[in-house]
Amino acid sequence: MLIGILQCGQSPDVLRAEMGDYPDMMRALLSQHDFTFKTYHVEAMEFPETVRDCDGWLLTGSRHGAYEDHPFIPPLEAFIRQAVAARVPVVGICFGHQIIAQALGGKVERFVGGWAVGPQEYDFDGEKLILNAWHRDQVTQRPEGAEVVGCNDFCENAALIYGDRAFSVQAHPEFSDAFVKGLMETRGPGLVPDPLLAEAGARLGAPNSSARLARRIADFFRHPRD
Repeated sequence: MLIGILQCGQSPDVLRAEMGDYPDMMRALLSQHDFTFKTYHVEAMEFPETVRDCDGWLLTGSRHGAYEDHPFIPPLEAFIRQAVAARVPVVGICFGHQIIAQALGGKVERFVGGWAVGPQEYDFDGEKLILNAWHRDQVTQRPEGAEVVGCNDFCENAALIYGDRAFSVQAHPEFSDAFVKGLMETRGPGLVPDPLLAEAGARLGAPNSSARLARRIADFFRHPRD
């Protein structure tokens, strides 16, 4: 199964050489599931010709806000709507989660409650998952037809599913603890409150559930469709 990675941003320059870029992390996350991958750097206006060019689409994170004015956002939203209409499965992570919701009629905002950083506990239909997070924006209004399948007290819409057409999560299952630590050291100071960075740093190193979420993503891609 060929998965098209729609790259919506880039990892920080100071971390990229050692830890890779977002498509590298997505490939690593799903490396146990026998997919093949092709990357399209949509942030740089590199788009597939059609939604049928791949068997499924995976949208990465980004430092951009889904609600910001960037040239790649309107065509990306149109592509998402076309893929959903054609029942080509779409999966989104963090910014990908937000832009799917926005493209389908939801609302994304800078959350008044501030940042989620580092390991967070989520309730996925009664299953506890620990996943790394790095976000201040959230989906604050779900699109019609979106069902919540993951949440916690801080993030009401932490994972959404749209029938068999789209599945998205706010957390970053592809982020290693080392990468989150790198973000905390390079992007965090002056942006994320120091006490929050300290709390997140203390939680790094605990077991997390990235492999279990990777299985959910793989199962979603492989779910039989007409």
